[in-house]
Amino acid sequence: MSVVELKPPSESFKQPELYINRELSLLEFNRRVLEQAKDPATPLLERLRFLCISTTNLDEFFEIRVARLKEEVASGSVQAGPENMTPHEILKRISEIAHRLVEDQYRVLNEMLIPELERNQIRFVRRTEWTSEQEAWVRHYFEHELLPVLSPLGLDPSHPFPRILNKSLNFIITLKGRDAFGRRSGVAIVQAPRALPRLIQLPREISAGPHDYVFLSSIIHNYVNSLFPGMEVTGSYQFRVTRNSELFVDDEEVDDLLRAVEGELASRRYGDTVRLEVADNCPSETTTYLMNRFELDQEDIYMVNGPVNLNRLLAICDLDRPDLKYPAFVPSLPPRLVHSKNIFDTIRSGDVLLHHPFQSFAPVVDFVRQAAADPKVLAIKQTLYRTGPNSAIVDALVSAARAGKEVTVVVELRARFDEEANISLASKLQEAGAHVVYGVVGYKTHAKMILVIRRENGRLKHYVHLGTGNYHDRTSRLYTDLGLFTCDEDIGEDAHKVFLLLTSLGRVGRLKKLLQSPFSLHQELLAKIEREIRHARAGRPAHIIAKINALVESQTIQALYSASQAGVKIDLIVRGICCLRPGVPGISDNIRVRSIIGRFLEHPRVYWFLNDGKEEVWLASADWMDRNFFRRVEVAFPIEDKALRARAIEESLGFYLADNTQAWVLDGDGSYTRLNPDDGPAQSAQSALLKKLAEHS
Repeated sequence: MSVVELKPPSESFKQPELYINRELSLLEFNRRVLEQAKDPATPLLERLRFLCISTTNLDEFFEIRVARLKEEVASGSVQAGPENMTPHEILKRISEIAHRLVEDQYRVLNEMLIPELERNQIRFVRRTEWTSEQEAWVRHYFEHELLPVLSPLGLDPSHPFPRILNKSLNFIITLKGRDAFGRRSGVAIVQAPRALPRLIQLPREISAGPHDYVFLSSIIHNYVNSLFPGMEVTGSYQFRVTRNSELFVDDEEVDDLLRAVEGELASRRYGDTVRLEVADNCPSETTTYLMNRFELDQEDIYMVNGPVNLNRLLAICDLDRPDLKYPAFVPSLPPRLVHSKNIFDTIRSGDVLLHHPFQSFAPVVDFVRQAAADPKVLAIKQTLYRTGPNSAIVDALVSAARAGKEVTVVVELRARFDEEANISLASKLQEAGAHVVYGVVGYKTHAKMILVIRRENGRLKHYVHLGTGNYHDRTSRLYTDLGLFTCDEDIGEDAHKVFLLLTSLGRVGRLKKLLQSPFSLHQELLAKIEREIRHARAGRPAHIIAKINALVESQTIQALYSASQAGVKIDLIVRGICCLRPGVPGISDNIRVRSIIGRFLEHPRVYWFLNDGKEEVWLASADWMDRNFFRRVEVAFPIEDKALRARAIEESLGFYLADNTQAWVLDGDGSYTRLNPDDGPAQSAQSALLKKLAEHS
């Protein structure tokens, strides 16, 4: 198969100005998320949720991206990368941007959201504002709920500085006077138990409104003196450290992946420190003391005006205040599934396309449940990357295994931050009698597939579900994703071969319809881009549209630059990281890039090629990143039914290219500009989909 030949762009691409650094691009994405928290058109509790998402994203950014860069610097790996920046230079730039972002986060909280929450009877009551009744209640809470589980630690040679848990709430206490043994006191540490809530609601009878809260940190600050009797507390300051949370598993040395991952999970809590957050009223000498203890530099210190972990405010977002949230909606069903009693009969009569969360995830669960109970079903095979707690799909797989079906589940143990949950569900499935494998060492299994093998009329028939998102009940209501039910023989046989690859590790040969990483997807994608180039050079219309979460892989970017130079029109809807620069004269004039940030997290991967009028639509689990193409097992699948293909184009591409209320356009310098509907009627892709799919259910 031919691969696109990169001529001028392969040289031009080496120029720093043609590449946007991925870490800086990710920080820019987080800025766009934070902007949603400022938007007065967004319901108040949803604005607070966006703030929390922004802080959670930043935590993970430091735990993974910054930690990795620091390791490169420590190892002496200082060669210039994209934009001719060394890892050390990138870290300095990250620090500058991240400090501004953190300042903005707390400005949004203190100057925008807290006053607005108070106007809506949701208050965070400060210590200085407690009434005598509130103070008495809080003291009782401290003495009976908090004090028994606190272990204040005065520091001396026999009480060394404690190990601080990743992202935990801690206090550094400065003391004056002598301790019980007559020695001069100095510094102590108080660690807040993780099991306790960070927000405590005051009883209604002593509150000014229905939703009055005090911070756990305020309670500790107020009564910290009682933890050090006989000494004087001269200062009490919150702090939190962020640690390297990347798991390291030596692919060449590991014998048992499950045990190796289990062994690494404990170390995540105490990895190398990469960031220190401290209350902004902490004296410089105390901050320096902490900085030295954690072996950090000044650029790693973040002084914050408020709680050191804003993500804990998510508890407020779950309040029963529909007036402060997005309007509730009930996901619809495709008409063919509304009265369907047997999902296999429905699929046999034609493919079914689901668009979540606008359409319900329930048919996917029903697919597995019916397969588990159907005597004609012999086997069920499924990949699981993230499922969430109390998964209905996992329960159905357990039922199928207990009923004597052949159940094979490929569980990805290294789904980041879900490793512990996946180990637990793997054990649950094994106990029920399912065959559980952990994918392929060195390659994460990220494909989303269910294969049901059913005996019909004396022969075996394959029924398949392929998706762009995880089999996760909760995220299916929060993320936009697409899924396809089909019993196409070629796709069924291809799915069977992929599962065979994952379990037997043997070569399975060329697939008929599916594209698969790490074998064919990248090469085929480049070939399809090259095909559009040939059409453009022959004077035929040529157009590529892709909706993905990230665009990083250099050969793909070079291929898109080549296509742009050849006259191919290219529209990219990239939610997060985009390392391509659009609008560079002579290189990317024909490329436009936009990002949609709205109520739902945009998650599907959709590739569309005009192909001289014989258009192709592919749905996939893979972003255009090195890891997805070369270090993961991914699947892309075609939408061949004409009506479903038209739906996929309109719903996942057309609506999003027309959006002028939630869209951000990438400029050539790497910054984004938010669109507004001043030049025409307001159009929101997500709102349009809610309306359209509700009407057609």
